[in-house]
Amino acid sequence: MEPLFLQPVFQEKIWGGTRLHDVFGFELPNDKIGEDWTISAHPHGVSTVINGPFKGENLADLWQNKKELFGNPTEPVFPLLVKILDAEEELSVQVHPDDAYAKEHEGELGKTECWYVIDAQPGAEIIYGHHAKSKAEFAEMVEKTAWDELFRRVPVRKGDFFYVPSGTIHAIGKGILILETQQSSDTTYRVYDYDRVDQAGNKRELHIQQSIDVSTIPAVYPTPSIQEARKDNSTITTYVKTDFFNVYEWSVKGSLAFKKRAPYTLVTAISGYGKLLVGDTSYELTPGTSFILPNQINDWLIEGDVQLIASEPGRKE
Repeated sequence: MEPLFLQPVFQEKIWGGTRLHDVFGFELPNDKIGEDWTISAHPHGVSTVINGPFKGENLADLWQNKKELFGNPTEPVFPLLVKILDAEEELSVQVHPDDAYAKEHEGELGKTECWYVIDAQPGAEIIYGHHAKSKAEFAEMVEKTAWDELFRRVPVRKGDFFYVPSGTIHAIGKGILILETQQSSDTTYRVYDYDRVDQAGNKRELHIQQSIDVSTIPAVYPTPSIQEARKDNSTITTYVKTDFFNVYEWSVKGSLAFKKRAPYTLVTAISGYGKLLVGDTSYELTPGTSFILPNQINDWLIEGDVQLIASEPGRKE
């Protein structure tokens, strides 16, 4: 069985730019591309396999019709979505619902996510949380547009990691390039969008009541227990383990052998160059390459000088 290499799916955004071309060499349809959905079965952007016996098939169909690839899961939809985001400008300040609220109001999964900062310009920052102590105070600050008083800003730099559970007020700031691992959901409630307008002169929709409904108030800031394991010159960093996903960084210098630990594994190369070896077959790894290691692959080897972010479905206890 071969790994499933995937075609990028690009999303135009008002805040997007060209770094997905500049850093990863992708051919972009325009200069306002904010997101590369690298591994996705969400209907708003479904990944297509570009190699092997399933070449030309999309991930959503494989999830429904070839369940053995994923260890015969019971979930009705592929649960994860991996993106690379280029914030040429600030993203809107937003919040995502949990599974229960999203299912009732949006008909899809909730959205817990996490961020690995691939790069950040000097002085870059994110909004991560807020200062309101009650829903009433939150609503009052929004009504008064007291944004500086309400939002909590955090400086970021290359290599930082943030866990962003549903209910967390957040925004990726200008000049940040991140890899995001999230539940497979496209539901976003905007609190504030800097009063900017699109090409037609229209402001994007805000979702104030929904934001008040789903925000965690007072804010909570979970601190993942990040763990490193070294082998020779390589390092495996475990960033987070949750009910939704487990996320790792594989920093390989030389060679590193892996054994399967989950029904399937999602991988994106973010820097450097190397090779993935499965059995007697070698696959080139370049920045931006994304693939899934299906259930039938029990072990693999990575060689070179390459950094990858890997994820797997979480285990609900």
